[in-house]
Amino acid sequence: MALQRSMGLGNLIFYGTGTILGAGIFVVIGEVMGKAGPGAPLAYAVAGLVAVFTALSFAEIGARIPTAGGAIDYVEEAFGTAYKLPSVAGYMLIVANIVSGATIATGFVSYLGSFMDVPHWLATLGIVGLVGGISIAGMRQSAWFMTITTALGLVTLVAILWLARDGLMAWPGKLASGEAFSGSQAWSGILAGAFLAIYSFIGFGDMAQTAEELKEPKRNLPRGIVVTIVIVFVFYLAIAAALGGRDDIADIAAADAPLVYAAVQGEGTLQTVLVIASLLVIVNGALTQVVAASRLLMDMGRDRRGGMPGWMGRVNETTDTPVVSTLLATGIVLALALFIPLGTLASGTSLAILIVFAMVNAALWQLKRRIQPDDVPNLWKAVPILGLTFCVLTIAGQVILWTTGLGGG
Repeated sequence: MALQRSMGLGNLIFYGTGTILGAGIFVVIGEVMGKAGPGAPLAYAVAGLVAVFTALSFAEIGARIPTAGGAIDYVEEAFGTAYKLPSVAGYMLIVANIVSGATIATGFVSYLGSFMDVPHWLATLGIVGLVGGISIAGMRQSAWFMTITTALGLVTLVAILWLARDGLMAWPGKLASGEAFSGSQAWSGILAGAFLAIYSFIGFGDMAQTAEELKEPKRNLPRGIVVTIVIVFVFYLAIAAALGGRDDIADIAAADAPLVYAAVQGEGTLQTVLVIASLLVIVNGALTQVVAASRLLMDMGRDRRGGMPGWMGRVNETTDTPVVSTLLATGIVLALALFIPLGTLASGTSLAILIVFAMVNAALWQLKRRIQPDDVPNLWKAVPILGLTFCVLTIAGQVILWTTGLGGG
């Protein structure tokens, strides 16, 4: 049974914006601040440079091959089944989505802990169970939930920027004075922060995987990815500058809810409103990762790829969703969120997704050498080459940071 095309361009933009912002700003910003300090905007700029070329590659190759398998099908179309590359891409992307879902769930528990005293295991079970249930209910329901929570999240971020405007105004002075990159390990901290921040851009790969549930994917997918990247990049730089311009960066990095702490200290109605709004956006991000992982498991199951059993590819006739795949993805997310620290999860996701991004860029370059269809975007051939180069350099940089002990855990 096929998936239903129930998403329009607007739903896609909210879908992508919600998952990217939910992970990158509300969850990982504290980790990035802890690594890069006042240089956090530079870390996000480096991460954005790595991500933007790959995002453009996804925009074209996703229009060329509009399937739920995403990177799996792109790599197979470009390179065939040599060295089992499609299966490798599939498993790496499944790992990235599942670990990302656990990362976001862990961030949710941290934010909730700043608002009320709930046992870690109970909060984790609640958030993972909620996103699993919504994912099973249907793509239309998921898309509308994401649209509403993303709109709320954008309003929340604007409010946080206003409340933290003093830091935003102060950061250019830190940049001009050199404070943003002073110190013997400042640049290694910025690079380590950039590696974590790359995780913040994982969502455009998830957007490409909605192609079988998207109306007019050849037209809407490229437009949606480009618009989403512009929106999130502006917010990333602005929020990172607002926090990087402050003098209490160490406290922000250590806070359970970094953005709420930066916007308002102490308890009160405003803090409560910001925490609740943040929690809803974080739920959005976790939901997208479970949806993406379940679609990948479904795609590999129906194609019997990489040893995946065929029953993983079944689509439920009532909900039009891959229920079995969703339950499996949700169960693994729950286990990881219960037992693995947030920083380790985010770092592991970044490495897995960078490998997949490199493969997608290489796949587009290979396909463009063969033929250029008239009904999809025609990127400059250097775009996937630059995307591949930046991904490889970033992986190498992180390996160096790890081996020298400068990258942290």
